[in-house]
Amino acid sequence: MWTLVKIKIFPWLALWMFFLLWNTIEAQTRYTIPEELDAGSVVGNIAKDLGFDIAKISDRKLRIAPGAGKAYFAVDLGKGELIVNERIDRESLCGQSASCLLPLQVIIEDPLQFYRVEVEILDINDNSPRFKSDENTVNVAESTLPGARIPLETAQDPDVGANMLRSYTLNTNDFFKLNVKNSRDGTKIPELVLENAVDREKQSVHHLILTAFDGGSPARLGIAKFTVIVLDNNDNAPSFEQDLYEIHLSENTNPGTLVLTVKADDLDEGSNSAIVYSFGSQTPDDVQKRFAIDQETGEITLSHELDYEIGPSYKFDVCARDKGTPSMEGHSDVQVTVIDVNDNSPEITITSSPKPVREDAPVGTMVALISAKDLDSGENGQVSLRMSSDYPFKLNPSFADHYALVTHATLDREKYPEYRIELEASDSGSPALTSNKIITVNILDVNDNPPVFSQPSYTVYVRENNAAGSIMCSVSASDPDIGENAKISYSILDSKVQDVSVSSYIYINSDNGSIYSMHSFDYEKLKVFQIQVQAKDHGSPSLSSNVTVHVFILDQNDNAPAVIYPSTVMGSVSHQKMPRSAKAGHLTTKISAVDADSGHNAWISYRLVEATDSSLFSVNLYTGEVRTKRAVSEQDDSSQRLLIGIQDNGEPVQSATVTVNILLEDGLHEPISDFRQKTAEPSKRNSKITFYLIISLASVSVLSLLTFLILVVKCVRNSRSSSSCCIRRADSDGYKNPNRNLQLQLNTDGPIKYVEVLGGDMLSQSQSFRSCLSPVSEFSDFTLVKPSSTTDFKDMINVLDASLPDSAWTFESQQWC
Repeated sequence: MWTLVKIKIFPWLALWMFFLLWNTIEAQTRYTIPEELDAGSVVGNIAKDLGFDIAKISDRKLRIAPGAGKAYFAVDLGKGELIVNERIDRESLCGQSASCLLPLQVIIEDPLQFYRVEVEILDINDNSPRFKSDENTVNVAESTLPGARIPLETAQDPDVGANMLRSYTLNTNDFFKLNVKNSRDGTKIPELVLENAVDREKQSVHHLILTAFDGGSPARLGIAKFTVIVLDNNDNAPSFEQDLYEIHLSENTNPGTLVLTVKADDLDEGSNSAIVYSFGSQTPDDVQKRFAIDQETGEITLSHELDYEIGPSYKFDVCARDKGTPSMEGHSDVQVTVIDVNDNSPEITITSSPKPVREDAPVGTMVALISAKDLDSGENGQVSLRMSSDYPFKLNPSFADHYALVTHATLDREKYPEYRIELEASDSGSPALTSNKIITVNILDVNDNPPVFSQPSYTVYVRENNAAGSIMCSVSASDPDIGENAKISYSILDSKVQDVSVSSYIYINSDNGSIYSMHSFDYEKLKVFQIQVQAKDHGSPSLSSNVTVHVFILDQNDNAPAVIYPSTVMGSVSHQKMPRSAKAGHLTTKISAVDADSGHNAWISYRLVEATDSSLFSVNLYTGEVRTKRAVSEQDDSSQRLLIGIQDNGEPVQSATVTVNILLEDGLHEPISDFRQKTAEPSKRNSKITFYLIISLASVSVLSLLTFLILVVKCVRNSRSSSSCCIRRADSDGYKNPNRNLQLQLNTDGPIKYVEVLGGDMLSQSQSFRSCLSPVSEFSDFTLVKPSSTTDFKDMINVLDASLPDSAWTFESQQWC
């Protein structure tokens, strides 16, 4: 008759009343929760416990780093709570380990940081003791003496601590009692002890119930039925030489290797002593897969490869059964311990993928979280991670084989926009095994480079009378940054040119740096100016640089020569008188003209275009002197008409003409005489007025020469390295005209061949002076010319020879009398 003990099991109240415990030890936060919590259960407010602002954790992507196993936890970004993501079974997670800790790596970005959080999983009594088989058979010979011990199947309870298996009980009977033996590893092994001799003829079968209890509250139990069959006389059961066989095997042991040999003896004779070896009936399938036992010899061999990482040890039961009738059997335990070998290379895992790093990131900025693990144990599982020192990064060990990749030096994206970092992990085995992994770190650009112009300065030459809106030049700048930081806008800094804003003269395209003129330039009014161009990038904050653009206006031959003597107010025709007694070389008159242009465009030449008698008069090509080519005869007409052409040296040529009527009269004194002859042979016919005029002209000439020499000496002393100097003076009567210019251009290559005096405001000039000192001229003259104040001209003196120079000294005065 079956006897059952029924115990009512109450729900585990701690599921409803569990407590949370967290503490922080050395910057590590630990939570304690029971196993089997429902998904969504709150573990704790991780944002608050780690000191994060809950409002910012979503933008900073607070999360749990993925691991090799299941994601048991997650972060509620709305509340900052750590919640259970999947039901946790402590027994499958930690097995029989007394402590069950789940390490979590909490990652938050901007900046990248990580924290170690541990969750301790507490065991609850959710497993009952369980026998592998609910019904078992035990054979006992009727000749077995009282006190004999028969091992029974043990129950298994995966719970730990107080919830693990505590005791066994056996139902009450007259022949057997229960003894519980403790093994070396703490396992409780139930044994059936024969208390009174059995008699097959009286009772051949006995029914026993073995009950296993754990230590939980309330306790859980497991039940197994044992049927004891009393056998006819086969007096002795086989007996092993050892109750426990222990062997250590390297995990790289080849299949087919002899593990050990078990030996049992039977005191009977004949077939009753013949022994057959086998694995116990409760031997797990995994053991039977990896090991094999020879039924006759008891040799146990390895039939499948071992793997320490899968099974570090195996414990199983071997049985020795004789061939008697009824058969008898004996049992012994075999403990196989697998020795780890270094057969697993380290594994590098990027726990947190590297994010792009700003090039201005401070030293120590975290880039990535990396773990290096080895499935081997002991020294074979000790891993070190390293990288080349050529990178501006380093690895900082953190915890549990984790490393933080941090910046170690200043970054420069313009030199290295990307780093491919090779990591090498090696274990401490012999020989050591290594593995490599490459991670890529991109560097983000920061606006740390101002635009750089292609030239330190720009020089632009623009012809006067240029078309308004025409392009003058282009400036260009480059920026080694990228994106918006490299986009450049050009602008002109505000400045003044002749008291007018430079923006009224030019315009710049902000996109490509092309500079355009706003209107046509006039060389005679503006010869040179400079502008400041700024290139500014679009970074934040923006950076800029400036460059100077020098603009030179090139003169064009746009002004025709202007006749200053004879003056146009006298009429379109100049009337001159000359005595018939004039000889060859007689100076009849002198044509003076100026050109508002400069340089070659202002070089003036004179030619006789038409004449009443071309054999009588000639015009000096460079001085404009009109002289007789021969002596005047009585046959010559008394009225001589000369058309004199005046042209400059520009391209195209600009010209003007003047008509001179010369009246030949008898007995007329010469108003303009040969100065050299008059000084050599004074004439008694000169009047006092003529004498005074000569004295005045000589004095003015000497005074002008002294003034000129003083100016030259002063300029040379003040600036030996410069080819120009400026002087400023006022009129003797106190009148000042700021619009006037004096330009004295002197050839320095040999003797003085070219002198040019330019006046700024031709309409306001009242007088000018001309000094002609030409080595090719027949005479050296000083001529005082006083034109009308309404004449539009510039004072210019040209002293030329057949070969005109290109270089000159220039004297400029803003005020000239």
